[in-house]
Amino acid sequence: MTAARGRTGRPPLTEERKAAFRLEVARAAVDLFIAQGVAATTGEQIGQAVGVSARTVWRYFPTKESCVRPLFSSGIDTIATTLRQWRPGESLQEAFGHVWNTDTVLPGPDVGALLRLTRTEPGLRAVWLQTHDEAEPAFARALAERAGLPADDVRPAVWAAMFNAALRAAVEHHAYRVAEPGPATARADLAATLRTALAITAAGLT
Repeated sequence: MTAARGRTGRPPLTEERKAAFRLEVARAAVDLFIAQGVAATTGEQIGQAVGVSARTVWRYFPTKESCVRPLFSSGIDTIATTLRQWRPGESLQEAFGHVWNTDTVLPGPDVGALLRLTRTEPGLRAVWLQTHDEAEPAFARALAERAGLPADDVRPAVWAAMFNAALRAAVEHHAYRVAEPGPATARADLAATLRTALAITAAGLT
């Protein structure tokens, strides 16, 4: 009897490793976009920066602009979970008080630089807006669950739109206004901006 041949090549990546790889590609793409612009950056260059071929990059991302999406979408699950766990009688600012101290939610300096690029790069702007658009249903589900409302009730959808718009406006305001702050200053300023945005929004969510 002939022995079965063993598998060759790399073992399949776990979901956790895939997510880490996507984030690695995203950071490499941002560095290249900032250094030389989006138009001058190729899939081959992004792949070389992380030690893979362009074909591997395209296996995970349909366009070079979409490579940055993991940086935009990081923290969405944490935010949705916090909305579900938001207790009655607790203010929105109190519910999110601990969240703004975590690295998984607050965008880093690379995201700030990337957002400044979205003002002149329509492809990056489209990815940023699409990321928020696709996050909104998750926020709506979380708010419906918290309020004990059915999924087809319009109120959670409206609340989610308000909340999502506040998050996006706060992050953009911070990125456009603070060009090159120190890391600690940037995090404190962004957290303060987000708290202000939530305070403005809170009246419509309670």
